[in-house]
This record gives sequence, C-alpha cells and structure tokens, in this order.
Amino acid sequence: MAVSDASAEFHEFFELHYRELARFAHLLTGEADGADDLAAEALVALWHRWDRLRTAEHPAAYARGVVANMARRRVRSAVRERRRVALFWSNRPAWADAPDLAAVVDVRQALARLPFRKRACVVLRHALDLSEKETALALGVSVGTVKSQTSRGMAELERLLGGRAAGELVARRTR
Repeated sequence: MAVSDASAEFHEFFELHYRELARFAHLLTGEADGADDLAAEALVALWHRWDRLRTAEHPAAYARGVVANMARRRVRSAVRERRRVALFWSNRPAWADAPDLAAVVDVRQALARLPFRKRACVVLRHALDLSEKETALALGVSVGTVKSQTSRGMAELERLLGGRAAGELVARRTR
C-alpha cells in the first residue's frame, strides 16, 4: 500500500476517533484543554505505528488504551507535583476539612475522586457507551475486571452524588 493510501487511512481514522479520544481524555483527567493535547499526542504516537496498527483487529481500542495510559501518566505526574507543593507548604495552617457539598454534586469532581481504573471503566461504559468487551480491550484488562471496576465505581459515585444523581448518569446512557 502506498504512503498516500496509509496517510488517507490514518486521516480517516483521525476524523472518526479524535473527538471521542479527546472526550475520553477529558473525563479521565478533568482538564478540557489538556484533553485535546492528550488526544493529539496519542494520535501522533499512533501515526508512528500506523503501518502495523492499521491491520490490527481493533485499532480504536488500541487508541483508547494509548489515551488511558497517557492520561494515567499525566494524573500521576500531577499527583506527584501536588504532593511536592503540599510538602513545601506543610508548615502553613491547614484548610478546613469539611467537604464543599455543592462541589460534591458535580459529576466531574466525583469522577476525579475515583481511582483511575474505576474512573476509566465508568467513563468508557457510561459516558462513551462502550460494551464491556470494548472497554476491556481499551484498557487491556479482562471483562470481569471491567464488570467489577464499573460496579464499584458506580457504587462510589452513588455514595458521592447520591442515588438519584448516579441513576441519572446511567439513565442518560440508556436513552
């Protein structure tokens, strides 16, 4: 296949999946601007492997996995940075520990409180409406892991948001 054919295939793949990958990155990281960058970085990485990837059975699942791994690294890096800053300012008076109840209702903030794998499973299953099998492929885990992590993640969201708000999240998925 000629280079221009491969380039056209990748362009088509990009057009089909960029928005979904950016949305996925946004829901994983909570950063709107950073999500576009993350999706673009992932697609650049895919372009470098496109000669092998275009013949893969599930290139979109592979792309989601790349975004998930990049998001995980970004989140971990941010956590490490926050810890360094917190350590630096640790001799300052502490802020009040009482939760801001209005902020807890925000789904994005509640998602941000979930551990990464639970968050990724909930987002892929309920926000992006992927099947359990597609979610497992994207994250490189078993279907059983997707089921358990999604269930636990939804239970945690229900605890954080209240049953009605979490139920509305699922209801939007089934419409």
